[in-house]
Amino acid sequence: MILYPAIDVLGGRAVRLLYGKRDEVTDYGDPVDCARRWVDVGARILHVVDLSGAFGEPSGIDRIIEHIAKLGVPVQSGGGLRSMEDIHRRFRAGADRVVLGTVCVEHPEVLYEAVQRYKNKIVAGIDAKDGNLAVRGWTEIADKDAFEFGCEAKALGVTDAVFTDVGRDGALTGVNLEDTVKMGETGLNVIASGGIRGIDDLRALRAKGVYGAILGRAIYTGRIDLAAAIEEM
Repeated sequence: MILYPAIDVLGGRAVRLLYGKRDEVTDYGDPVDCARRWVDVGARILHVVDLSGAFGEPSGIDRIIEHIAKLGVPVQSGGGLRSMEDIHRRFRAGADRVVLGTVCVEHPEVLYEAVQRYKNKIVAGIDAKDGNLAVRGWTEIADKDAFEFGCEAKALGVTDAVFTDVGRDGALTGVNLEDTVKMGETGLNVIASGGIRGIDDLRALRAKGVYGAILGRAIYTGRIDLAAAIEEM
């Protein structure tokens, strides 16, 4: 199972939010320094999210990704991508894979065009709260079933998806194993996100054949030793 250390960027800083709420923020410093820290202990890929862009605010994410990409491991990045030009720019900055969230829901034709152009380098970001899709930095809940959308994304040619339980993100309450497995039944390679609190969560995901897991607060607080987890997984 592939482990993706998360680097969420807000206002140029690496942060962790609780339930995606910007008033519940913990600052972890320079995002490039965070990336270097995870690479130094064995990270094979990094998950970089532009929270400023996701909230509709200006950001310097491209410059940050340029620096992170120089560390020598692939970068998967999402947040604030609303058009094909945004997607092109993120790839030019150095991202190897791009995660599309809100735009997939509001403009599926952009998802289709992106998949036609970039193939399996495009990842669907499926963020759910109580089974419905959360969009625009999780500030709005769409009238759309998350699992139904997973099937639609698969039909458009998407192979991989980041599935986040918004109600658990940053809370260290445990991964939503049931819904993560259910999303995998769509045929997508699912990368679990939200609530992962310890190595037992990772073992449970691996036992169910889950493709990958994004690690946030659990590695920043030391609840999961990233180097040991990478070796075991």
